[in-house]
Amino acid sequence: MTSGLEWQDRVGRSWADNFRLTDRAFAGLTERLLSRIAERDGNRLLDVGCGAGELSLALARQRPGADVVGVDVSQHLVAAAEERGAMTGNARFVLADAAAWDPGDFAPDLVTSRHGVMFFDDPVAAFANLHGLSAPDAHLVFSCFRPASENPWASEAAALIGAQQAGDSTAPGPFAFADPAHVAAILEGAGWREPQFEEVNFAYVAGKGEDPVEDALAFFSQIGPAARALSALAGEERVRAEGWLRDWLEEHRSGDIVAFTAAAWIVSARH
Repeated sequence: MTSGLEWQDRVGRSWADNFRLTDRAFAGLTERLLSRIAERDGNRLLDVGCGAGELSLALARQRPGADVVGVDVSQHLVAAAEERGAMTGNARFVLADAAAWDPGDFAPDLVTSRHGVMFFDDPVAAFANLHGLSAPDAHLVFSCFRPASENPWASEAAALIGAQQAGDSTAPGPFAFADPAHVAAILEGAGWREPQFEEVNFAYVAGKGEDPVEDALAFFSQIGPAARALSALAGEERVRAEGWLRDWLEEHRSGDIVAFTAAAWIVSARH
């Protein structure tokens, strides 16, 4: 389980410090998500759980006449997004919880998110709030992971060092929206209509460069299911666990890249 409080503190700080690496890992998914968003009209765009702002800024470049607002609960991530977007005039970032945020007179006609909606304590209430603040003809397009078993970068890493893996749990966390029936019930319960699910497979690039294995090990030590378990280890236990991960990463190395198959949904719905 990854709580909102963790995003406000430890997890958010780690993602802000490593946003270039997380953007690299999600690059293939981001491209597919942007292509699906481009199929919908809209000049007032809301990016929920915007993180360090990559999707928001890409949308602002894609639609120079649009007003793009990114919302996140992490002050560290919002600060990173603001710094990255300092020269982008049509994107702005707000420190707020989208589950209860009141945007005033900003009524988005397109609500988006790249993996930022799986952490709500009460997802029905959160999506109901997003429905209520959106324009009457708004569209919703977001991405989320399919089951952990289809994402070896997470499930295998966790198993190697005995880290707790949420698996098919619907508790707030990276795999909370793995079950499309569960997600459809949430969206319909919140007022969103006609939810649709598109399977997307992409290359999750964990390491790159002259020593991609060490690059990937540093990444997994900061981000993902192995990071929490590693942070609790010291001395020989830590060295042993890192050795297991290093050998596993070497198995997934191809030249100067360490990459894994990753499985996601792109979910869409109507107001």
